[in-house]
Amino acid sequence: MEVHVCSLSRLAATVESTGARHVVTLINQGTAVERPATVAVDDHLFLGMNDIVAPMDGYIVPADAHVERLLGFVDGWWSSHSARSPLVVHCWAGISRSTAAAYITACAINPAEDEEALAGELRRLSPSATPNLRLVTIADRMLGRDGRMVSAIERIGRGRDAFEGEPFALRLGR
Repeated sequence: MEVHVCSLSRLAATVESTGARHVVTLINQGTAVERPATVAVDDHLFLGMNDIVAPMDGYIVPADAHVERLLGFVDGWWSSHSARSPLVVHCWAGISRSTAAAYITACAINPAEDEEALAGELRRLSPSATPNLRLVTIADRMLGRDGRMVSAIERIGRGRDAFEGEPFALRLGR
């Protein structure tokens, strides 16, 4: 099974080409996102937050509640019969919030998987990936990874500059 990562502009095409029935949106609150018709309302998680790593006036910083909702949604998708179809995660550009969510998903589903190996695979698949470190830090604590997720993402560093990331799929074990 796979988690597919894309930008908002490629959401519909990615859902259609993959047959995904579950979508996670990580985007600024108030951004209009048209849910693909093949995705039921209850199978679309919208997490409204800005792509920042520290609180700023007028912006929504990624918080524990966002990561808790993501982990709960992913657990429900993975443990259900629906996991036969892939999951799509997206943000505005497919570079920061969505790549963080894909990495978090892989770490949550594969608790014995090496964080460095997963981060290395993320970089191989997406040269522009720059996972939001605040999301990763919160998930690292919640998943009991003792800072290993954060260290792995810090090691791969900032991705190549891009206006929009190329869609990619991160394989999940079972």
